[in-house]
Amino acid sequence: MNILLIFLAVSWQVVSSNHLFQTKYIDTPLDHFTLNTNNTFKLRYLVYGQFHVKGGPIFIYTGNEGDIMMFAQNTDFIFDIAPIFNALIVFAEHRYYGESLPYGNQTFSRPENLVYLTTAQALADYVYLIEELRRNFFSTMISKDTYPFVAFGGSYGGMLAAWLRMKYPNSVLGAIASSAPIWFFQDLTPCELFYDTITRVFAHFGTDHCNKTIKATWDVIRNVTKTKQGKLYLSSLWKICNNLQTAADVDKLIDWLSNIYVNLAMVNYPYPTNFLTALPAYPVKIFCDKLNSFKIENHGTLLEALGAALEVYTNYTGNTKCNNINVTSEDLGEYAWDYQACTELVMPMCSTENDMFETVPWDFKKYSEDCFKKFNVNGSSPYWPALQYGGKNLRYFSNIVFSNGLMDPWSCGGVLQNVSSSVWSVNITDGAHHIDLRGSHPADTNYVTEARKFHISAIKKWLNMN
Repeated sequence: MNILLIFLAVSWQVVSSNHLFQTKYIDTPLDHFTLNTNNTFKLRYLVYGQFHVKGGPIFIYTGNEGDIMMFAQNTDFIFDIAPIFNALIVFAEHRYYGESLPYGNQTFSRPENLVYLTTAQALADYVYLIEELRRNFFSTMISKDTYPFVAFGGSYGGMLAAWLRMKYPNSVLGAIASSAPIWFFQDLTPCELFYDTITRVFAHFGTDHCNKTIKATWDVIRNVTKTKQGKLYLSSLWKICNNLQTAADVDKLIDWLSNIYVNLAMVNYPYPTNFLTALPAYPVKIFCDKLNSFKIENHGTLLEALGAALEVYTNYTGNTKCNNINVTSEDLGEYAWDYQACTELVMPMCSTENDMFETVPWDFKKYSEDCFKKFNVNGSSPYWPALQYGGKNLRYFSNIVFSNGLMDPWSCGGVLQNVSSSVWSVNITDGAHHIDLRGSHPADTNYVTEARKFHISAIKKWLNMN
C-alpha cells in the first residue's frame, strides 16, 4: 500500500548560533519490513537551506540516541563546510528518541512498544526520508545523481552513517563516520580496552594520583553504604534527589558515577561546551585538579573530596538543586538506549585491577538476566551486529571515512587503519569524542584541523569536484 506522505513545516527554531532550522515531520512506516501493519508515526527532521544552490548535494546527519536538537547544536562542522558545496543540511531524528515517538506518550509504557526499535528500522527510516526528499522536496530533479546525499554521524550516529552507506549505497554517496565504534562487539574488541582508555585519559590530564584516588573510592562507597545511616549520609553529602535505601540503589549510584567518568573523558574538549551538560574546557583536568587539591586530612573525608569534584560535571552552572542518579544527560534517551543495548547492540565491557574503575568482569549471562528483569527480553546474541554489518570485513565497501579521537574511550572499538583505497581512517591524536564534527574553534589543535581537511577532500572526491 502506498502511504500518503505529509510534510509539515510547524516551526522555525534556532539550533545553533546564527542557524535557523525549519522543523518538519514525515509520516514514516512503523515497520518497513512486513505487511502486518500500515501504522505510521511522525519522524522529525530539521532542514537548513541557507547555503543550498539548486543541484547541490544534501548533507544528512543520521540521528543518535537522543533529541536531534542536541546533535544539531553540536555539529557545526557541517555548517562550516556547506557553503563550499552549496549543500542543503538535514538532521534526521532517530525513532524512539526526541519527538519521534511511535506510540506518543505511551511509547515507553510497556516493553512491547519497543519492538520496532532496531538499527535496521532506523536505517530504513533514513532511506525512506532520503527518497521522499528527492521526490517531493526537489520536484524538478532529473535523476538521483542531481541531488546526491552524503551522510554524517558521530558516535552511534556515526555507526548508522557508515552502515547506511554499506547497506544502502544507492541512497548516500558516502559517509563521514566520526567516533563510530562499529567493532565494539563480541570477539572484535577486548572488553577491558574501554575503561583502560578512560584511565589513560585521566592519567594524561589529571596525573596518576587522580586515578589512584578514584580507584580507592569504590571500596569507601561500598563500606559507607552498608548501613542505613551511611546511605543517608552519602545521599545528603552528594545531594542525591532520592535518598539511597537499598543495595540496588547503591549499585545504581555506582553506575551513575562510572558513567560520569565516561562522559568526562568523552567530552574532554579544549573549550567550554554544553553538549551532554555544561562543562568547562578540559573538564577531566578541572575534575582532577579539584579532587587532588582537596586536603582530606584537614577538611574532611575522601567522599567529601569526591563530592566536591563531581560538581564539575553535575553543577558547573551552579543551578543544580539535587542529583538524579537515574540519568547523566537529560537530552539522551537512556531508557531506549538500554533497550537497544539489550536486544541488539550488546557491547562487552569489563573493568580490571589495572584501571580506575570498580573491578567488574564481563558476564553475558548476568547481562541477559538484567535485560530480562528490565525489558522482559533476553540479551541478544553478542555476535549479531558483526554478522549483520560485516564485522571487520569492510573491504567490499566504499566511500567511508572513519575518524577517531584517540583520547576518546570509544576509539578502541573504531576503525583505526585504512581498510582500502576508499574506506579510510583518520586518527586525531589528542581528540575527544567526535570533536571533528564540532565547529572550528581557536583552541583546535592541528590534528583536528587536518582531520576536517581530509573530510572535505573526501567529499570533493565523491562529488567529482577534485
